[in-house]
Amino acid sequence: MLMPEPLKRRAPRRRSVLPVTPGRFITFEGGEGAGKSTQVRLLAEHLRQDGIAVVTTREPGGSAGAEILRHVILSGAAKPLGPLAEATLFAAARVDHLDATIRPALAAGQWVICDRFADSTRVYQGALGQIDTGLLRELEAVTVGETRPDLTIILDVPADEGLGRAAARSGVGADRFEREGLSFHKHLRDAFLALACEEPERCVVIDGQRDIETVAADVWRVVGERLERSANQGPSRSVR
Repeated sequence: MLMPEPLKRRAPRRRSVLPVTPGRFITFEGGEGAGKSTQVRLLAEHLRQDGIAVVTTREPGGSAGAEILRHVILSGAAKPLGPLAEATLFAAARVDHLDATIRPALAAGQWVICDRFADSTRVYQGALGQIDTGLLRELEAVTVGETRPDLTIILDVPADEGLGRAAARSGVGADRFEREGLSFHKHLRDAFLALACEEPERCVVIDGQRDIETVAADVWRVVGERLERSANQGPSRSVR
């Protein structure tokens, strides 16, 4: 039997919503030399010991395309183009990172721990007055969509101490942002602390001046308190 013409038309595709998964998205933020990379690694080790599948990543970078843009940004090659161009490059890297690494891992029920994410763009290019914050919010909405962190841990270290740590890292030269002056980094610290006050449900500040083990213990405590629900009780995610 021939179907009536109107019924033969294919219905528009609907955006799929993933079922409930145990995936969690945790980001670490803070100034230069705050210890983010170390705490990302230690938290991942702790979670894996508890039988949780974890993906660790970073920004800029975290995927093949984003790592190329990381080199362009951190080398300082894009600085002469201005802060808007840099923010656009960060956004382009973030799109590839989300599509290639973060969203697939969350969809598979893995936990993702990321060294920097969209908050760094808000602070480095936005909160310091380099770019209109409204424009950055719009760029973030298009780039990130609904894939936002469940928890953001801000490691707080005085700017001079953080820069000293960064300079002492063996075999690593100063990148584009580490070469900025102390005043710049003091403003960064203030901006991260202000962000934590604006979004206390998501952001937690941890004193990063203490020894690594003490900071790691605080991180583990915060993760337990904020993400205490079992994996199959987490919210469903809409992947866009």
